Amino acid sequence: MTDRPEETNGDPSTGSGTDEVVEPVEATPEPEPVEPTLEQQLAERTADLQRIQAEYVNYKRRVERDRTISRTMGEASVLRSLLTVLDDIGRAEEHGELEGGFKAVADSLQQAVKSHRLETFGAPGEVFDPRLHEALFHAGESEDVVVTTIQSVVRTGYRVGDDVIRHAQVGVVDPATSAEPETVDEPVEYEPETE
Repeated sequence: MTDRPEETNGDPSTGSGTDEVVEPVEATPEPEPVEPTLEQQLAERTADLQRIQAEYVNYKRRVERDRTISRTMGEASVLRSLLTVLDDIGRAEEHGELEGGFKAVADSLQQAVKSHRLETFGAPGEVFDPRLHEALFHAGESEDVVVTTIQSVVRTGYRVGDDVIRHAQVGVVDPATSAEPETVDEPVEYEPETE
């Protein structure tokens, strides 16, 4: 029998086996940052300035657009609140009750609202437009019209530019249809040819 040392398969607790030596890995030096040239710095600052200027121009446009929208909405709100007063003035004028100082005040008010581009629409004889008019009743047919037309106005409509503040409430009349019924050609039966 030979004396051989026992193999421990590299177990460090037994104190025998092969020890591996780990060599340190050398770190690769990072290149030092190159300082940009003056031209590169100038180009970078110019690009930043142009970007900031574009953002400012867009901001100004947005603020001006919002300001215009707010002003228009505020005007429309005030004009809407005056519509009942304008209706009362219109009825008083129809009945001949606008006289003296009251007429002067009514004229001043009407001029003031016109300066804010408030227009009336919906008079008898106008062509009916469902975007502007609300038809409350149908008054029949008439040979005097060729398209659906306003016959009577229940409530005047108002708009500012293209924006409708209040639709006109109207009664409409349609063009008369011909009394003769249209003749319909009878269908022809198809008979196949025989040879």
